[in-house]
Amino acid sequence: MNVNLGHFSRSIGTVGYFKTAILMAAMTALFMGLGYLLAGSGGMIIALFMAAGMNAFTWWNSDKMVLRMHNAQPVPSGDRLGLSRMVEDLARNAGMPVPAVYLIDTQQPNAFATGRNPENAAVAVTTGLMRALSREELAGVIAHELAHIRNHDTAIMTVTATFAGAITMLANFAMFFGGRRDNGIGLIGTLALMFLAPMAAALVQMAISRTREYAADRAGAEICGQPLALASALERIQQGAARIDNMTAERNPATAHMFIINPLHAYKHDNLFSTHPSTENRIAALRQLAGEARSSGTVRTPPRPTRAPRSGPWS
Repeated sequence: MNVNLGHFSRSIGTVGYFKTAILMAAMTALFMGLGYLLAGSGGMIIALFMAAGMNAFTWWNSDKMVLRMHNAQPVPSGDRLGLSRMVEDLARNAGMPVPAVYLIDTQQPNAFATGRNPENAAVAVTTGLMRALSREELAGVIAHELAHIRNHDTAIMTVTATFAGAITMLANFAMFFGGRRDNGIGLIGTLALMFLAPMAAALVQMAISRTREYAADRAGAEICGQPLALASALERIQQGAARIDNMTAERNPATAHMFIINPLHAYKHDNLFSTHPSTENRIAALRQLAGEARSSGTVRTPPRPTRAPRSGPWS
């Protein structure tokens, strides 16, 4: 079924942006408050400059670092599988620049997007994903990743990850050198803050990740026009990720939030300590969107690759 989900995606997506803004504000307030309580206004300013420097570095280099970390190889335009053509067509549907396309040689089906803005972005898919999905399902996954880029989620997640790391570093620094004792909360309060601040930062980062995943699912369904194909893809990827290890991701768990499905095997439920919503909840939301839009939807055919991979199920 092909439907137009623009109205539903935009209305619900606004709520997602509002939640993200609140969570980002909480992350910023937590960071600046920790700096002030530990070293006064001077410490707050120093901490802010440190965070700015870290964010500037990751802003310009995070995409290259992540792609190199996962040994992603560029896919040339006009590749025999038609992957680059599919990305081009879907990017055109999304009204955005065409990102670079990369392939990761791992059996686990998965994908992620990275880049500081739509003009400097990349989509990476695994060889396992190419083998596991139909062309409609693959189009849904790529549309999801394009939605992350178009919505500037890749930049948001880079900033929040850097903030979380900076808060943890600041707390460790304070525990080693000691903080202010006259900050109004006392020694016990300061020590408690040093332990709780990194945990709170991680929770905020995870909450942002989960919020943006729901928003990207909705926008991705709009881009490809097939919410049920994306729902089917999520189910297949979840099944594959649950039984196939991604050793590079296991060695670099800080990148787990970037993937469409958590590549790690530590978190399987929709809880405070998960970087992704439960797959069952995401599938249910996509099916609900498809049902709501069925009566007013318009037909849209997803782009078809020029050739199918030899070992995959594409028709």
